[in-house]
Amino acid sequence: MKQIYKITYQNNKIYIGKDLTGTLTYFGSVDSRYIEKDFADEQKKCFTIRKEILWEAESISDSEVNKLEVEFIRKFKSNDPNIGYNKWPKY
Repeated sequence: MKQIYKITYQNNKIYIGKDLTGTLTYFGSVDSRYIEKDFADEQKKCFTIRKEILWEAESISDSEVNKLEVEFIRKFKSNDPNIGYNKWPKY
């Protein structure tokens, strides 16, 4: 199952990603250094994130999933540093 998902961090910033295998424990390739700067050391000791599946399908090409991922990034504005952690496409 191919999926587009949204990760919401405890500061309410988001990350939109894709999973081409539908793996439950896959949380994307967001740069952890980019996220860590938003949290104090004490906040890092008990860290909660939420993964929400926004879209999924079995019969679609990887290139189509890539296009959909960009559409969702733009829709949710997760490439805006005030809203999310996606660095691409450039905000």
